[in-house]
Amino acid sequence: MIQTGESERAGTTDAGERPVAIEARGLRKAYGQLQAVRGVDITVRRGEVFCLLGPNGAGKTSVVEILEGYRTASGGEARVLGIPVGGSTAASRELRERVGIVLQSCGVQPDLTVAELVEMYGRYHRHPRPVDEVLALVELEAKRGERAGELSGGQRRRLDLALALVGDPELIFLDEPTTGFDPAARRQAWSAIRSLCELGKTIFLTTHFMDEAQYLGDRVAVMRAGEIIAEGTPDELGGRDRRPAEIRFTLPENLTLEDVPEVPSEQRTLDAGHVLVHTSQPVEAAHQITGWALERGIALGSFQIAQPTLEDIYLELTRGDGDEPASQSHTAPEEISA
Repeated sequence: MIQTGESERAGTTDAGERPVAIEARGLRKAYGQLQAVRGVDITVRRGEVFCLLGPNGAGKTSVVEILEGYRTASGGEARVLGIPVGGSTAASRELRERVGIVLQSCGVQPDLTVAELVEMYGRYHRHPRPVDEVLALVELEAKRGERAGELSGGQRRRLDLALALVGDPELIFLDEPTTGFDPAARRQAWSAIRSLCELGKTIFLTTHFMDEAQYLGDRVAVMRAGEIIAEGTPDELGGRDRRPAEIRFTLPENLTLEDVPEVPSEQRTLDAGHVLVHTSQPVEAAHQITGWALERGIALGSFQIAQPTLEDIYLELTRGDGDEPASQSHTAPEEISA
């Protein structure tokens, strides 16, 4: 049973850490015989960016919709900002006043200007933020007089974020916020999300972009087949920080792998002049290799040291689920410009 703190508005606390914004225990959701969510536990602390990752069909959407109050759980319980999800009408009304939601696709009146829309949506809230302040947060000041229907795709997405922010929510759910964006628009969206973090907002983010989770997330959780199978910081997920690093470089044509000094390593290979060294001691190994090359005036081409990426760990954890994340090198089929 989730214990209630002294004040529901303050939320619970977690072992002396920051107060908890979201706490779910044993969350389940069934659709007939399909168990979409199977005993999910989630804790999100106030002021952090929590990323929920997982293949299509993993149960992410069901979890998010339960936490947002738009879907009823089949079992378990959850509190959001100290308020029981699925509770009384008054509690649900309070929750929606304190939570902002940005869906994958939002529809707004295309004939209204950006400023008119933000002002109109602000009237639905008891304590709206000033229009100019909201537009500055999402970098739409220059578009305040432009009609929504005339905005580019990236600008419309930032308008969606502005409409979610105008009520000054404490917690914001972002569902695939940059899907379809071109690289410049994605970076602008990241900047806007970072601005929210600086204001102390709590962000619950779902994304298929691993670089987005790496850049924005304080913690990430991976779902598969209705369960959370891994959780941690982006650098530690799945023991990523303890995995052997890879040192890669190219050798001049007159040298072989036997010429390279022995270094602490689990494996060394040479393929068409490209050397790959797997090592749990990358600093020492790199120091020995580069020192050897400098002493002999040997040019090592394309020298790189890398830990397994977040995408590598994600694919390992979800292998066989038939869904591949979008990485920095991938471009969505239809890019949306800023």
